[in-house]
This record gives sequence, structure tokens and C-alpha cells, in this order.
Amino acid sequence: MAESVKSVVLKKGGDKRLRSGHMWVFSNELESIEGTVTPGDTVHVVDGAGHVLGTGYMNPNSLIAVRLLARSRVEITPAFLKRRLKHALAFREKIWPGDTTYRAVYSESDLLPGLIVDRYGSTLAIQSLTAGIEIRLNVITELLDELLKPDTIVIRNDSRIRVLEGLPLEKKVVKGNADAPVEVDQDGTRLLVDVLNGQKTGLFLDQRENRQVAARLAAGRDVLDCCCYTGAWSLAAAAGGATSVTGFDSSAPALDLAGRNATLNGLADKVEFIRGDMFRSLAKLSRSKRKFGLAFLDPPGLAKNRKRIREALRAYRSLNRLAMSTLSPGGFLVTSTCSHLVEREAFLNTLVAAAREAGRHARVVEVRSQSRDHPVILGHPETEYLACVVLEML
Repeated sequence: MAESVKSVVLKKGGDKRLRSGHMWVFSNELESIEGTVTPGDTVHVVDGAGHVLGTGYMNPNSLIAVRLLARSRVEITPAFLKRRLKHALAFREKIWPGDTTYRAVYSESDLLPGLIVDRYGSTLAIQSLTAGIEIRLNVITELLDELLKPDTIVIRNDSRIRVLEGLPLEKKVVKGNADAPVEVDQDGTRLLVDVLNGQKTGLFLDQRENRQVAARLAAGRDVLDCCCYTGAWSLAAAAGGATSVTGFDSSAPALDLAGRNATLNGLADKVEFIRGDMFRSLAKLSRSKRKFGLAFLDPPGLAKNRKRIREALRAYRSLNRLAMSTLSPGGFLVTSTCSHLVEREAFLNTLVAAAREAGRHARVVEVRSQSRDHPVILGHPETEYLACVVLEML
């Protein structure tokens, strides 16, 4: 039996966002809702003239009222979801043939808003971020099991985004077991990934190609890895020919895995991991006479909401000033922000201020984004959240 789908009508001018390529309808853009809609229900989005602009799912309790799934009138069936999943997987096979470690589904960018799927070999980590995905999660999980035949499936529904959707936080294993970290090979580096308890889903997959670029700068240099987590940046540099690598992080479990990863790759003699707060550790190093030829600065997202953007920019300025002061002339800084609320221009301006305060000249070698398995949708700027800037200190 076909699903009974209600319609939501946009205010005059409320269709501009969708027509420009965006996939969200905000609650203040709605003129009316046909009948009663519960969180996650499928709806047709209609403009004031009665033209259907697309099909999505709705959460009447959220600021983002509707998330679009298609730009036509469609039925959101298991067959529809399977087609979308197969298309997402086919894209990853095109960009990385034969690889098995990547972001398999990236929300709006794969036309499945609210769904994140990370693949670590025979282990899948699934995140449901919205009510519309939540009520379809069992079907989606069964489809992924059918398509990829993983040994283990972990549900990582512990993102704070779920709170905004009125959803509970939870982590669970629905197939296999995740008692131990899973080992993956990414670009020749072997990494242990804690899929159940690690940050995000255990590995920062979005920085993969940026780590490749950074590794090419490492040969013959002493390297500093700020916020090293489980050592992916550090080990990429060590494998790239770094003379030495010093990494620090505030998380003891992350540093334990970093040490194990170094041993796993036969690089323990090149790397040193230290526990420490990123601000205090960088400040201590900047006061010392020790200099590095390459530094990585990849802090956690500092702008959790719009009210904290200015505070976040001050923190980025301070961290980058300190990092710049640890570098020798001719040294490189690879620095990132992972908050979509911090616009690229604002981040670059913050780096200008940091260089001025550090008394250094710096030139931009490259401005990069997230890896290709986190593609960006034109017209939907929120899908591009990562800025990675490579600087040379003069």
C-alpha cells in the first residue's frame, strides 16, 4: 500500500533556497502544513502556486523543518533507498577503486540527508542524525548489510545533532562485535580504529587527502603534530621520511592507540606521543628554543553554534600564532578548521592576524577542503565544512 503523503506549502519567496540548490526548508519559510505531520514523515514541498518542488521528510519540532530527498514527487520506499545507497557506493568505487576504508554515505551530498555511513573494511559505522533517517534506520541497516556484507555493524548515534531533532543518544552493535579496534590500511599506513568509542567514528576520514599532501612535505624535517589523536598525521609524516615526529593530545585512550599504531607500522623509533592540552602544550613549545620544519594543527570543532563563532576565531588565532612560532624559516604549517560555521574567508583572515601577532611572514601554498568521499553539493554550502590551509613560513 502506497504511503499517504501530506504537503507543506511555502511562503511567497520561500522557494528561493530550494531553487538555488539547497536541500533544507526552515520552519519560518512554511506557510501551511496539510494536516498533522509527525517527526520523520514524508512530505511534498509545494510553492504558493501549487507546483511541487520536491519530496522530503519533515520534523515539525526542528528549525530545519524539511530535508529534501528528491526534486520531484516520489515515494520513499526501500527500493528508493537501495538505489540511493548503491549510487553512493558506486561513487566511492570510482574515486578509490578497490578501497574499503572511506565515508560510504555523506548525508545531503549523497541525497540521503541525515545519514552517515563510514566503512572500515568489514566494519560499518552508521550514524542517524535526523528523525527522518531514524524511522528508516532498520531498513537502511538491512540494505547496507545486503550490499556490503560486513562482519560488524555499529550504530554511532551519539552526535549532539540528534538532540536538536529530539532523538536520544546511544551507541550499540547490531551485528558482530566491536570489542577490539579494527585494523585498516589507508594509503599504506596501518591504523587501529576504535569504531565504537573513538571520536567521530574512530578515524578522521575527511583529512585523508590532506594527510597525503602533508606527507610529501615531511622528508628530512622534524615534525610537530598538535591534537594528534591516534596518530594518522604523525605516521603519514614518519612514513614520508620525517626525521622525527612529536605528537600531543589530551586523550589517554587516543594516545594509547597512537603508540600501538606506531609500533604496527614499525615507526615507533621515529615518533613520540605526549599527553597535553593543546593550548598549554603549544605555549610551552613556543617559549622553548626547539624549532620544527613542519607542523600539523587539526583541533576539534571550536564553533559549536553561531553564538560561539567569534570565540572560536579568537581560539584559532591563538593556536595558529603559537604553532607559527614553533616553525623554522622555510617550515610549513598545515592548519585546519572543521566547523562549517567558520567560513573559509574568516579562517584565512584569522591566519593573517595570527601571522602578524607571531611576527612572521607566511605564504599560502594551498587551500584545501575535505576528502572526495565527503563531496560538496553546489547550492548547499553546509556540505563543505573543512578548510585546510598549507602555509610556508618565511
